[in-house]
Amino acid sequence: MISDLPPTSASEDILFPTKITFCSKGKLLVLDRPWIMGILNLTPDSFFEKSRVLTSKEGFLSVAEKMISEGADILDIGGYSSRPMAEDISVEEELKRTISTIEKIKREFPEILISIDTFRSKVAAEAVDAGADVVNDISAGELDSSMIEQVGKLNVPYIVMHMRGNTRTVQHQTGYQEILIEIMHYFSKKLNLCRKAGIKDVLIDPGFGFSKTLDQNYWILKNLAYFKTIQAPILVGISRKSMIYKKLGITVEEALNGTTALHMAALISGANILRVHDVKEAKETIKLYKEIYH
Repeated sequence: MISDLPPTSASEDILFPTKITFCSKGKLLVLDRPWIMGILNLTPDSFFEKSRVLTSKEGFLSVAEKMISEGADILDIGGYSSRPMAEDISVEEELKRTISTIEKIKREFPEILISIDTFRSKVAAEAVDAGADVVNDISAGELDSSMIEQVGKLNVPYIVMHMRGNTRTVQHQTGYQEILIEIMHYFSKKLNLCRKAGIKDVLIDPGFGFSKTLDQNYWILKNLAYFKTIQAPILVGISRKSMIYKKLGITVEEALNGTTALHMAALISGANILRVHDVKEAKETIKLYKEIYH
């Protein structure tokens, strides 16, 4: 049974810790410790209201500065809400929300890494041209057939997430025979396509909350180490999601404590990047994790 597989022990690499490296625009990046990805939502309808960043200079720049000062390694900028049944917006509107923001953040904080959270190849290309260093695609190319080929030309890492359908149908596509095996097969297929397109560095995201039930989310988290065999860095995005607040019978605003608990579980099971709303608390979690396991 997959659930009986021993989790990857974080203590196994104490003497000779594995350093994961990848490149963005010719710059070598070293993932020798867990990274924090801070979420910058340039949308009016993301599921966590307090994460909706004002598009004024004072709004997004002050939030970016706060996240960087608290320890964010990368900022994830998105202009299209992936919340179920969120408003569908045009490519032009998504570009309007994101491109100038990326340019201004890079101008103010040139050393910070930026990922563009989009499933559209045109947005990805223009965002990278504006200064983004990574493309983060919730659909792994499923919603734009040109995406993988486009990313192959951009010379940046590509984050592929597992989900079925689109943001309007995703909640109804949760039927699996063997969910872990099916997700692994999905990633294997995507990695092959990425390599053929010339994408050198691919990161995987199991897609918590996307085409999964609450119980399926916890099953995946419990067995997160299973995906280490694919030899790609793992990004975990569970911050304040419904798998936490629905399970605890609380609101999204009250879900920070639960988020922190699951972040520690994810780190122990091998997560390399935490995508978070609350950078300070995630940084503290990583610090304590390292005290135990390194």
